Amino acid sequence: MTNPLRIAIAGLGTVGVGVIRILVSHQQMIAARAGRPVEIVAVSASNRGRQRGVDISGYDWVDNALDFAARDDIDIIVELIGGSDGVAHALARQSLGRGKPFVTANKALIAHHGMELARIAEEQNIGLRFEAAVAGGIPIIKSLGEGLTANRLTRLYGILNGTTNYILTQMEATARDYGEILEETKLLGYLEADPSLDLDGIDAGHKLAILSMVAFGVNINFDAIYMEGIRRIKLVDIDYARELGYRIKLLGLASLSAAGLEQRVHPCLVPDSAPIAHVDDGVNAVVVDGDAVGRTFYEGRGAGEGPTASAVVADIIDIARGHHGPAFFVPAQGMQKVNLISISDRVGPYYIRLHVEEQPGVIADIAAALRDKDVSLHVMLQKGSEQDGSVYVVMVTHDTREQKLMDAMDQINALSSVIDKPLAIRIENL
Repeated sequence: MTNPLRIAIAGLGTVGVGVIRILVSHQQMIAARAGRPVEIVAVSASNRGRQRGVDISGYDWVDNALDFAARDDIDIIVELIGGSDGVAHALARQSLGRGKPFVTANKALIAHHGMELARIAEEQNIGLRFEAAVAGGIPIIKSLGEGLTANRLTRLYGILNGTTNYILTQMEATARDYGEILEETKLLGYLEADPSLDLDGIDAGHKLAILSMVAFGVNINFDAIYMEGIRRIKLVDIDYARELGYRIKLLGLASLSAAGLEQRVHPCLVPDSAPIAHVDDGVNAVVVDGDAVGRTFYEGRGAGEGPTASAVVADIIDIARGHHGPAFFVPAQGMQKVNLISISDRVGPYYIRLHVEEQPGVIADIAAALRDKDVSLHVMLQKGSEQDGSVYVVMVTHDTREQKLMDAMDQINALSSVIDKPLAIRIENL
Protein backbone atom coordinates (compact mmCIF):
# COMPACT_ATOMS: atom_id res chain seq x y z
CA MET A 1 0.00 0.00 0.00
CA THR A 2 1.45 3.36 -1.06
CA ASN A 3 -1.27 5.72 0.13
CA PRO A 4 0.03 7.72 3.10
CA LEU A 5 -1.35 7.25 6.58
CA ARG A 6 -2.66 10.70 7.47
CA ILE A 7 -2.52 11.56 11.16
CA ALA A 8 -3.73 14.35 13.43
CA ILE A 9 -2.02 15.13 16.73
CA ALA A 10 -4.03 16.53 19.66
CA GLY A 11 -1.66 18.02 22.23
CA LEU A 12 1.70 19.61 21.48
CA GLY A 13 3.48 19.41 24.79
CA THR A 14 6.77 17.62 25.32
CA VAL A 15 5.54 14.32 23.89
CA GLY A 16 3.65 15.83 20.97
CA VAL A 17 6.74 17.76 19.92
CA GLY A 18 8.79 14.58 20.26
CA VAL A 19 6.39 12.70 17.98
CA ILE A 20 6.71 15.40 15.30
CA ARG A 21 10.50 15.31 15.57
CA ILE A 22 10.65 11.54 15.12
CA LEU A 23 8.16 11.46 12.23
CA VAL A 24 10.04 14.21 10.40
CA SER A 25 13.62 13.11 11.07
CA HIS A 26 12.95 9.39 10.45
CA GLN A 27 10.44 9.86 7.64
CA GLN A 28 11.97 7.43 5.14
CA MET A 29 12.83 4.78 7.71
CA ILE A 30 9.31 4.90 9.15
CA ALA A 31 7.75 4.62 5.68
CA ALA A 32 9.88 1.55 4.98
CA ARG A 33 8.96 -0.10 8.28
CA ALA A 34 5.30 0.86 8.10
CA GLY A 35 4.92 -0.14 4.46
CA ARG A 36 3.52 3.29 3.60
CA PRO A 37 4.37 6.96 4.26
CA VAL A 38 3.14 8.52 7.48
CA GLU A 39 2.12 12.17 7.15
CA ILE A 40 0.99 14.72 9.73
CA VAL A 41 -2.08 16.51 8.38
CA ALA A 42 -3.35 18.54 11.33
CA VAL A 43 -2.47 19.50 14.89
CA SER A 44 -4.26 21.03 17.85
CA ALA A 45 -3.20 22.46 21.20
CA SER A 46 -4.35 25.01 23.76
CA ASN A 47 -1.86 27.72 22.71
CA ARG A 48 -1.21 28.31 19.01
CA GLY A 49 1.46 30.97 19.52
CA ARG A 50 3.73 29.04 21.83
CA GLN A 51 7.28 28.41 20.59
CA ARG A 52 7.81 24.65 20.53
CA GLY A 53 11.11 24.21 18.74
CA VAL A 54 9.53 22.42 15.76
CA ASP A 55 7.98 23.84 12.61
CA ILE A 56 4.20 23.25 12.56
CA SER A 57 3.44 25.78 9.83
CA GLY A 58 2.91 23.03 7.26
CA TYR A 59 0.10 21.40 9.24
CA ASP A 60 -3.51 22.50 9.47
CA TRP A 61 -4.15 24.11 12.85
CA VAL A 62 -7.43 23.11 14.52
CA ASP A 63 -8.66 25.00 17.57
CA ASN A 64 -11.00 22.24 18.74
CA ALA A 65 -9.44 18.78 18.65
CA LEU A 66 -12.90 17.17 18.60
CA ASP A 67 -13.20 18.37 14.99
CA PHE A 68 -10.59 15.77 13.99
CA ALA A 69 -13.08 12.94 14.33
CA ALA A 70 -15.31 14.22 11.51
CA ARG A 71 -12.61 14.96 8.94
CA ASP A 72 -12.29 12.68 5.93
CA ASP A 73 -8.65 13.66 5.32
CA ILE A 74 -7.53 12.18 8.67
CA ASP A 75 -6.99 8.43 9.02
CA ILE A 76 -5.71 8.17 12.61
CA ILE A 77 -5.80 10.41 15.68
CA VAL A 78 -3.02 10.68 18.25
CA GLU A 79 -4.15 12.01 21.65
CA LEU A 80 -1.49 13.56 23.88
CA ILE A 81 -3.70 15.91 25.91
CA GLY A 82 -3.94 13.94 29.14
CA GLY A 83 -6.63 13.52 31.77
CA SER A 84 -9.16 10.75 32.21
CA ASP A 85 -12.17 12.77 31.11
CA GLY A 86 -12.96 16.00 29.28
CA VAL A 87 -11.63 16.51 25.76
CA ALA A 88 -9.41 13.41 25.83
CA HIS A 89 -12.29 11.05 26.63
CA ALA A 90 -14.67 12.74 24.21
CA LEU A 91 -12.07 12.67 21.42
CA ALA A 92 -11.41 8.98 21.99
CA ARG A 93 -15.11 8.06 21.90
CA GLN A 94 -15.87 10.17 18.84
CA SER A 95 -12.79 9.09 16.89
CA LEU A 96 -13.27 5.39 17.51
CA GLY A 97 -17.01 5.69 16.96
CA ARG A 98 -16.36 7.15 13.51
CA GLY A 99 -13.97 4.34 12.63
CA LYS A 100 -10.68 6.17 13.14
CA PRO A 101 -7.84 4.28 14.89
CA PHE A 102 -6.69 5.96 18.07
CA VAL A 103 -3.23 6.17 19.66
CA THR A 104 -2.75 7.67 23.11
CA ALA A 105 -0.12 8.10 25.82
CA ASN A 106 -2.86 8.84 28.35
CA LYS A 107 -2.64 6.35 31.22
CA ALA A 108 -5.52 7.93 33.17
CA LEU A 109 -7.84 7.62 30.17
CA ILE A 110 -7.05 3.94 29.65
CA ALA A 111 -7.11 3.08 33.37
CA HIS A 112 -10.59 4.59 33.80
CA HIS A 113 -12.19 4.06 30.37
CA GLY A 114 -10.06 1.43 28.65
CA MET A 115 -12.74 -1.25 28.56
CA GLU A 116 -15.34 1.11 27.13
CA LEU A 117 -12.96 2.32 24.42
CA ALA A 118 -11.77 -1.23 23.64
CA ARG A 119 -15.36 -2.31 23.00
CA ILE A 120 -15.93 0.59 20.58
CA ALA A 121 -12.68 -0.17 18.74
CA GLU A 122 -13.63 -3.84 18.38
CA GLU A 123 -17.09 -2.98 17.10
CA GLN A 124 -15.45 -0.81 14.43
CA ASN A 125 -12.65 -3.35 13.80
CA ILE A 126 -9.97 -0.68 14.26
CA GLY A 127 -6.90 -0.21 16.41
CA LEU A 128 -6.70 1.32 19.88
CA ARG A 129 -3.07 1.53 21.01
CA PHE A 130 -1.51 2.88 24.22
CA GLU A 131 2.05 1.55 24.51
CA ALA A 132 3.26 4.99 25.64
CA ALA A 133 0.85 5.02 28.60
CA VAL A 134 3.11 2.77 30.69
CA ALA A 135 6.89 3.09 31.03
CA GLY A 136 7.37 4.83 27.68
CA GLY A 137 10.92 3.64 27.05
CA ILE A 138 10.05 -0.01 27.72
CA PRO A 139 7.77 -1.82 25.23
CA ILE A 140 6.05 -3.49 28.18
CA ILE A 141 2.53 -3.61 26.70
CA LYS A 142 3.72 -5.46 23.59
CA SER A 143 5.96 -7.66 25.72
CA LEU A 144 3.02 -8.76 27.84
CA GLY A 145 0.47 -9.07 25.06
CA GLU A 146 2.69 -10.49 22.33
CA GLY A 147 6.09 -11.71 23.53
CA LEU A 148 4.69 -13.50 26.60
CA THR A 149 1.34 -14.49 25.13
CA ALA A 150 2.11 -18.23 25.46
CA ASN A 151 2.41 -17.85 29.25
CA ARG A 152 -0.07 -17.81 32.07
CA LEU A 153 1.18 -14.71 33.88
CA THR A 154 0.79 -14.84 37.64
CA ARG A 155 2.55 -11.78 39.05
CA LEU A 156 4.11 -8.50 38.02
CA TYR A 157 5.63 -5.65 39.95
CA GLY A 158 7.74 -2.65 39.22
CA ILE A 159 8.88 0.93 39.58
CA LEU A 160 6.21 2.66 37.53
CA ASN A 161 6.80 6.30 38.48
CA GLY A 162 10.15 7.87 37.70
CA THR A 163 9.57 11.02 39.76
CA THR A 164 9.16 9.23 43.08
CA ASN A 165 12.07 6.94 42.24
CA TYR A 166 14.19 10.02 41.62
CA ILE A 167 13.19 11.52 44.98
CA LEU A 168 13.95 8.35 46.95
CA THR A 169 17.26 7.87 45.11
CA GLN A 170 18.35 11.43 45.81
CA MET A 171 17.40 11.19 49.49
CA GLU A 172 19.69 8.19 49.81
CA ALA A 173 22.52 9.57 47.66
CA THR A 174 22.66 13.07 49.17
CA ALA A 175 21.41 12.50 52.75
CA ARG A 176 18.82 15.24 52.26
CA ASP A 177 15.27 14.89 53.53
CA TYR A 178 12.09 14.53 51.50
CA GLY A 179 11.04 18.18 51.58
CA GLU A 180 14.34 19.47 50.22
CA ILE A 181 14.46 16.93 47.39
CA LEU A 182 10.81 17.65 46.56
CA GLU A 183 11.56 21.34 46.01
CA GLU A 184 14.45 20.41 43.73
CA THR A 185 12.17 18.06 41.80
CA LYS A 186 9.66 20.85 41.26
CA LEU A 187 12.38 23.14 39.87
CA LEU A 188 13.52 20.40 37.48
CA GLY A 189 9.96 20.05 36.14
CA TYR A 190 9.69 16.37 37.02
CA LEU A 191 6.34 16.56 38.81
CA GLU A 192 2.95 16.19 37.12
CA ALA A 193 0.83 19.36 36.92
CA ASP A 194 -1.08 17.82 39.83
CA PRO A 195 1.78 16.64 42.12
CA SER A 196 -0.52 14.27 44.01
CA LEU A 197 -0.58 12.02 40.94
CA ASP A 198 3.12 11.30 41.51
CA LEU A 199 3.48 11.70 45.25
CA ASP A 200 0.38 9.75 46.30
CA GLY A 201 0.87 6.79 43.97
CA ILE A 202 -2.02 7.61 41.62
CA ASP A 203 0.12 7.78 38.47
CA ALA A 204 1.63 4.39 39.32
CA GLY A 205 -1.88 3.12 40.04
CA HIS A 206 -3.04 4.09 36.55
CA LYS A 207 -0.15 2.18 35.03
CA LEU A 208 -0.65 -0.85 37.27
CA ALA A 209 -4.30 -1.01 36.22
CA ILE A 210 -3.31 -1.11 32.54
CA LEU A 211 -0.62 -3.74 33.10
CA SER A 212 -3.08 -5.91 35.03
CA MET A 213 -5.65 -5.77 32.25
CA VAL A 214 -3.09 -6.72 29.62
CA ALA A 215 -1.21 -9.34 31.65
CA PHE A 216 -4.14 -11.13 33.25
CA GLY A 217 -7.02 -10.45 30.85
CA VAL A 218 -9.17 -9.05 33.67
CA ASN A 219 -11.69 -6.25 33.81
CA ILE A 220 -10.46 -4.14 36.70
CA ASN A 221 -12.01 -1.53 38.96
CA PHE A 222 -9.48 1.28 39.29
CA ASP A 223 -11.04 2.54 42.51
CA ALA A 224 -10.32 -0.82 44.16
CA ILE A 225 -6.53 -0.46 43.75
CA TYR A 226 -4.78 0.33 47.03
CA MET A 227 -2.58 3.40 46.56
CA GLU A 228 -0.16 4.98 49.02
CA GLY A 229 2.59 7.46 48.20
CA ILE A 230 5.95 8.55 49.59
CA ARG A 231 5.08 11.74 51.49
CA ARG A 232 5.78 10.18 54.90
CA ILE A 233 9.18 8.70 54.06
CA LYS A 234 11.94 10.39 56.05
CA LEU A 235 15.70 10.28 55.74
CA VAL A 236 15.77 8.24 58.96
CA ASP A 237 13.79 5.51 57.14
CA ILE A 238 16.26 5.51 54.24
CA ASP A 239 19.13 5.14 56.74
CA TYR A 240 17.52 2.38 58.80
CA ALA A 241 16.49 0.48 55.66
CA ARG A 242 20.11 0.51 54.47
CA GLU A 243 21.30 -0.74 57.86
CA LEU A 244 18.80 -3.59 57.69
CA GLY A 245 19.92 -4.55 54.17
CA TYR A 246 17.08 -2.96 52.21
CA ARG A 247 16.30 -0.02 49.95
CA ILE A 248 12.99 1.82 49.76
CA LYS A 249 11.14 1.83 46.44
CA LEU A 250 7.61 2.84 45.47
CA LEU A 251 6.30 -0.27 43.73
CA GLY A 252 3.15 -1.26 41.93
CA LEU A 253 2.39 -4.94 42.58
CA ALA A 254 -0.28 -7.16 41.03
CA SER A 255 -0.89 -10.89 41.18
CA LEU A 256 -3.64 -13.23 40.07
CA SER A 257 -4.37 -16.47 41.88
CA ALA A 258 -7.30 -18.74 42.60
CA ALA A 259 -8.18 -16.38 45.46
CA GLY A 260 -8.49 -13.40 43.12
CA LEU A 261 -6.65 -10.30 41.95
CA GLU A 262 -4.36 -8.33 44.22
CA GLN A 263 -3.35 -4.80 43.16
CA ARG A 264 -1.47 -2.32 45.33
CA VAL A 265 0.87 0.65 45.06
CA HIS A 266 2.95 1.66 48.07
CA PRO A 267 6.49 2.14 49.36
CA CYS A 268 8.32 -1.14 49.97
CA LEU A 269 11.52 -2.26 51.61
CA VAL A 270 13.17 -4.49 49.02
CA PRO A 271 16.35 -6.49 49.67
CA ASP A 272 19.51 -4.81 48.46
CA SER A 273 20.27 -8.05 46.60
CA ALA A 274 17.17 -7.69 44.38
CA PRO A 275 17.86 -6.27 40.89
CA ILE A 276 14.98 -3.81 41.20
CA ALA A 277 16.61 -2.29 44.30
CA HIS A 278 19.30 -0.82 42.05
CA VAL A 279 17.00 0.85 39.53
CA ASP A 280 17.61 4.50 40.35
CA ASP A 281 16.62 8.07 39.47
CA GLY A 282 13.98 8.45 36.73
CA VAL A 283 14.27 4.90 35.43
CA ASN A 284 11.32 2.49 35.38
CA ALA A 285 11.48 -1.28 35.72
CA VAL A 286 8.92 -4.08 35.49
CA VAL A 287 9.32 -7.70 36.58
CA VAL A 288 6.92 -10.32 35.21
CA ASP A 289 6.46 -13.95 36.27
CA GLY A 290 5.13 -16.45 33.72
CA ASP A 291 4.58 -20.19 34.05
CA ALA A 292 6.67 -21.14 31.00
CA VAL A 293 9.25 -18.37 30.75
CA GLY A 294 9.85 -17.88 34.47
CA ARG A 295 10.88 -14.38 35.52
CA THR A 296 11.60 -11.59 33.05
CA PHE A 297 12.94 -8.11 33.81
CA TYR A 298 12.42 -4.91 31.79
CA GLU A 299 14.17 -1.62 32.47
CA GLY A 300 14.30 1.77 30.74
CA ARG A 301 13.39 5.42 30.85
CA GLY A 302 9.72 5.81 31.62
CA ALA A 303 9.06 9.42 30.70
CA GLY A 304 10.34 12.38 28.75
CA GLU A 305 10.13 13.45 25.14
CA GLY A 306 12.22 10.72 23.51
CA PRO A 307 11.08 7.54 25.27
CA THR A 308 7.37 8.38 25.26
CA ALA A 309 7.33 9.72 21.69
CA SER A 310 9.18 6.58 20.57
CA ALA A 311 6.37 4.43 21.95
CA VAL A 312 3.70 6.61 20.33
CA VAL A 313 5.34 6.35 16.91
CA ALA A 314 5.71 2.58 17.31
CA ASP A 315 1.93 2.38 17.78
CA ILE A 316 1.37 4.54 14.71
CA ILE A 317 3.55 2.16 12.68
CA ASP A 318 1.58 -0.82 14.00
CA ILE A 319 -1.64 0.73 12.72
CA ALA A 320 -0.01 1.64 9.39
CA ARG A 321 0.86 -2.04 9.02
CA GLY A 322 -2.80 -2.95 9.49
CA HIS A 323 -2.63 -4.30 13.04
CA HIS A 324 -5.98 -3.85 14.74
CA GLY A 325 -6.38 -6.71 17.21
CA PRO A 326 -8.05 -6.30 20.61
CA ALA A 327 -6.60 -3.43 22.64
CA PHE A 328 -5.92 -5.68 25.64
CA PHE A 329 -5.00 -8.67 23.44
CA VAL A 330 -8.19 -10.44 24.56
CA PRO A 331 -11.61 -9.46 23.15
CA ALA A 332 -13.38 -7.09 25.52
CA GLN A 333 -16.25 -9.51 26.10
CA GLY A 334 -13.68 -12.13 27.14
CA MET A 335 -12.09 -10.02 29.88
CA GLN A 336 -12.74 -11.73 33.21
CA LYS A 337 -14.30 -10.23 36.30
CA VAL A 338 -12.46 -11.61 39.32
CA ASN A 339 -12.58 -11.38 43.08
CA LEU A 340 -10.53 -8.46 44.43
CA ILE A 341 -8.20 -9.13 47.34
CA SER A 342 -8.11 -6.39 49.97
CA ILE A 343 -4.83 -4.96 51.23
CA SER A 344 -6.05 -5.81 54.73
CA ASP A 345 -5.55 -9.50 53.86
CA ARG A 346 -1.89 -9.07 52.94
CA VAL A 347 0.43 -11.29 55.00
CA GLY A 348 4.13 -10.50 55.28
CA PRO A 349 6.80 -8.71 57.32
CA TYR A 350 6.72 -4.99 58.07
CA TYR A 351 9.13 -2.22 58.94
CA ILE A 352 7.79 0.05 61.68
CA ARG A 353 9.22 3.46 62.60
CA LEU A 354 8.12 5.17 65.81
CA HIS A 355 9.09 8.61 67.09
CA VAL A 356 8.54 8.67 70.84
CA GLU A 357 9.48 10.53 73.99
CA GLU A 358 12.40 8.87 75.75
CA GLN A 359 10.86 7.91 79.08
CA PRO A 360 10.45 4.79 81.20
CA GLY A 361 7.81 2.28 80.08
CA VAL A 362 7.55 3.41 76.45
CA ILE A 363 8.95 0.22 74.94
CA ALA A 364 6.84 -1.91 77.28
CA ASP A 365 3.68 -0.09 76.15
CA ILE A 366 4.59 -0.56 72.49
CA ALA A 367 5.35 -4.24 73.02
CA ALA A 368 2.03 -4.72 74.79
CA ALA A 369 0.10 -3.17 71.88
CA LEU A 370 1.84 -5.49 69.42
CA ARG A 371 1.29 -8.50 71.66
CA ASP A 372 -2.42 -7.72 72.01
CA LYS A 373 -2.80 -7.90 68.21
CA ASP A 374 -0.62 -11.02 67.76
CA VAL A 375 2.20 -9.12 66.04
CA SER A 376 5.58 -10.76 66.60
CA LEU A 377 8.86 -8.81 66.41
CA HIS A 378 11.94 -10.00 64.57
CA VAL A 379 14.24 -6.97 65.08
CA MET A 380 14.17 -3.82 67.21
CA LEU A 381 16.64 -0.94 66.81
CA GLN A 382 17.02 2.14 68.97
CA LYS A 383 19.86 4.63 68.73
CA GLY A 384 20.83 7.83 70.50
CA SER A 385 18.37 10.52 71.50
CA GLU A 386 17.39 13.47 69.32
CA GLN A 387 18.19 16.98 70.57
CA ASP A 388 14.67 17.36 71.95
CA GLY A 389 15.00 14.22 74.05
CA SER A 390 12.90 12.08 71.73
CA VAL A 391 14.06 8.86 70.11
CA TYR A 392 13.33 6.84 67.00
CA VAL A 393 12.46 3.20 67.54
CA VAL A 394 12.54 0.92 64.49
CA MET A 395 11.12 -2.59 64.39
CA VAL A 396 10.83 -5.38 61.84
CA THR A 397 8.01 -7.85 62.33
CA HIS A 398 7.66 -11.48 61.44
CA ASP A 399 4.95 -12.29 58.90
CA THR A 400 1.68 -10.83 60.07
CA ARG A 401 -1.71 -9.99 58.61
CA GLU A 402 -2.07 -6.36 57.58
CA GLN A 403 -5.27 -5.74 59.49
CA LYS A 404 -3.72 -6.95 62.74
CA LEU A 405 -0.73 -4.68 62.25
CA MET A 406 -2.93 -1.66 61.47
CA ASP A 407 -4.97 -2.31 64.62
CA ALA A 408 -1.75 -2.43 66.64
CA MET A 409 -0.52 0.79 65.00
CA ASP A 410 -3.75 2.57 65.98
CA GLN A 411 -3.27 1.42 69.56
CA ILE A 412 0.36 2.61 69.57
CA ASN A 413 -0.60 5.95 68.06
CA ALA A 414 -2.96 6.55 70.98
CA LEU A 415 -0.09 6.36 73.48
CA SER A 416 0.75 9.73 75.05
CA SER A 417 4.48 9.12 74.51
CA VAL A 418 4.14 8.87 70.71
CA ILE A 419 5.11 12.15 68.98
CA ASP A 420 4.36 11.41 65.32
CA LYS A 421 1.93 9.01 63.72
CA PRO A 422 3.72 5.65 63.42
CA LEU A 423 4.86 4.58 59.96
CA ALA A 424 4.63 1.04 58.62
CA ILE A 425 6.28 0.03 55.35
CA ARG A 426 5.66 -3.37 53.83
CA ILE A 427 8.72 -5.54 53.27
CA GLU A 428 8.70 -7.38 49.95
CA ASN A 429 11.34 -10.11 49.75
CA LEU A 430 11.42 -10.13 45.97
